[in-house]
Amino acid sequence: MLTTRPKQTQDDQPIIIGWREKVSLPQLGVGTFFAKIDTGARSAALHATNIERDDHHVTFVLPLQRRQHHCRLPLKGMRKVKSSSGHTETRAVVETDVKIGKLTLRMEVTLTDRTDMGVAMLLGRASLGARFLVHPAKTSILSPRKRKTP
Repeated sequence: MLTTRPKQTQDDQPIIIGWREKVSLPQLGVGTFFAKIDTGARSAALHATNIERDDHHVTFVLPLQRRQHHCRLPLKGMRKVKSSSGHTETRAVVETDVKIGKLTLRMEVTLTDRTDMGVAMLLGRASLGARFLVHPAKTSILSPRKRKTP
């Protein structure tokens, strides 16, 4: 669900994003980090360890940028997810804001250990909806890297 509607190009064309974009999670108070945009994946997944849940909330640690961010969010539910390797896992689902460039999207995110995956977050096609088109050869289109000044 999009909370800040991005400016659409003429004729409501999709917004082009790179296969990797910088994101932040304002509700969790973590800085920016890279997420992989994966059209082969259906949902969004966030790297989390020490995941503990009760009937209404989930607590977890988000190891990011050499820090251990201790987080707590309302539990939206549980979902069975099949990984690219074919392994099925039941994951906690939370809802949070994800900021990409100047855009803020409200989305459901599953929590899982992504230690060996290279990036802390994966954004799948259902999370992004039909508003975006992924350029497979570009990164950081909505979140351009800051150039170093000489």
